[in-house]
Amino acid sequence: METLSYETVIDAPMQKVWDILWSPETYSEWTKYFSPGSMMKSDWKVGGKTYFVNTEGEGMVSTIDSLDEPRQVVFKHLGMVDKEGNEDTHSKEVMEWSGCFEKYFLIDFGGKTKLHTEVQVDKQWQDHLDTGFTKGLIVVKSLAEGVNLSSV
Repeated sequence: METLSYETVIDAPMQKVWDILWSPETYSEWTKYFSPGSMMKSDWKVGGKTYFVNTEGEGMVSTIDSLDEPRQVVFKHLGMVDKEGNEDTHSKEVMEWSGCFEKYFLIDFGGKTKLHTEVQVDKQWQDHLDTGFTKGLIVVKSLAEGVNLSSV
């Protein structure tokens, strides 16, 4: 597994950046580079269930390993979910990456917010995640700073 990290400084308070990352209205905007129409459904409980899915409801099932809103959240990926809602957490394919983490840290940076993300991934997915996070964090920054993306 590779650990990839991404970072940006956003001219907005931590809570605003947090809300843009995780509210249903803006989550699908910044994650469209991973999968158009992406949605996240979570009970926001440590040890609970979080689903990262596409428009058909297919995707990953995860849990929150650590949560300190609005400073950090650490997701631990457990497996896949199909469009019928069936979870696969035990197949050979899933066991190769189950337990990987996806981490988000928001740090007060003199009134601005430093957003640092880390994700553990199989090397074959590195380019996809590089594109998704690089472009996605530009969207997060633009939304938080009130910048019109068409002018960027």
